[in-house]
Amino acid sequence: MGKPATVAAAFTPLLRLAFGAEPPLRFEFWDGSSVQPAGDQPGIMRFRSKDALSHMVWAPGELGLGRAFVSGAVDLDGDIFKILRALQSAVPDAARLGIAGALQATAAARQLGALGRRPKPPPEEAQPPRGPRHTRNRDAAVISHHYDVGDDFYRLVLGPSMTYSCARFAAPDDDGRAGANAAVPLADAQRAKHDLICRKLGLADRPGMRLLDVGCGWGSMAMHAASVYGTQVVGVTISGTQAEFARKRVAEAGLSANIEIRLADYRDLRGEQFDAISSIGMFEHVGANRAAEYFDTLRALLRPEGRLLNHAISSIGGSKIRPRSFIGRYVFPDGELLDVGETVLAMERAGFEVRDVESLREHYALTLRAWVANLEADWDRAVALAGEGRARVWRIYMAASALGFEDGGLGLHQVLGVVPDDQGRSGLPATRRAWG
Repeated sequence: MGKPATVAAAFTPLLRLAFGAEPPLRFEFWDGSSVQPAGDQPGIMRFRSKDALSHMVWAPGELGLGRAFVSGAVDLDGDIFKILRALQSAVPDAARLGIAGALQATAAARQLGALGRRPKPPPEEAQPPRGPRHTRNRDAAVISHHYDVGDDFYRLVLGPSMTYSCARFAAPDDDGRAGANAAVPLADAQRAKHDLICRKLGLADRPGMRLLDVGCGWGSMAMHAASVYGTQVVGVTISGTQAEFARKRVAEAGLSANIEIRLADYRDLRGEQFDAISSIGMFEHVGANRAAEYFDTLRALLRPEGRLLNHAISSIGGSKIRPRSFIGRYVFPDGELLDVGETVLAMERAGFEVRDVESLREHYALTLRAWVANLEADWDRAVALAGEGRARVWRIYMAASALGFEDGGLGLHQVLGVVPDDQGRSGLPATRRAWG
């Protein structure tokens, strides 16, 4: 078979296999040739060099395409959300073309001289973790990969709240019927989320209550509880950079007398008593096989009538993030999303009475869109802080995740449990009105 006249000519059979009659957006190639749909197009996927095809041949499917994007061999020009939605709508699983796709990609690579030596993965990719899943050392390694990227980079993306979890976009006078209010600024939405959790946990009932914040991140929840409600807080994280940054923020805010930040694993917590526990965006790192141990540990730390608020991403039926997926290699190695029903059951088996379950799915979509906007608005500085590859990882992962929350493929639930006293008293208010 001779060399095709253009790169587009070599790619066309592969595009037809993936998308049918015509692609959902314009595809441009390094020789200046292109393939495009007849109608409107949401953007451009640009293949800048042979390396793009080499990545896809050596790692067929999602991982190879992700490597090509992170390395800069593939670019997406236009509204990232519209581009990803168009690709998703055109074929349910465009990243997995099966054996036929792999053979077609190999044939195109051979025609274009792109087989060659296996390309190295971009340096931002995590090496597959070693040892059993969710052991202390392995958990510490994967947490470091994701969170020890640089505090200034996270501040750029997350905004001044430094809160890496779903916000709550509800104006003070919202009655909840209109859904998430996109007009609410991100910083206000994060404060609203923290305040909702504080009220669900009953921290407004009396000053000086003792709160454990598991997976405390950069200390935002601890600081809100201490500054607004006078709560005594212990925050724990296994990220060294997060712990250092959180301690600095706490000291600068004059809250050191109220907040202790520990570099510690939740499995190290023994022999203490708390009035309430918050776990915000941490449970995704625990794993289904450790869920019972996790809730048993937290249950033992609560006094009678103590409450736990578990705020976590969920998926119907549960799912483990695959080690050869883009998310598994670049974002959340070893991540697991439990079905909210399994979370409720695990809490009940540990001795909690589950009193409230609330979904904030649409709110997380808005949160992620706000983070993407922050990143894109200050792109050059983000690249200077973390490197172009890391910035690319965050842009595509957050945009794709936003679409997952919008279409219901991902969920976000707050589950409130209480430890009744020996008389069965929960100490909770009779209705949700107490926390809005």
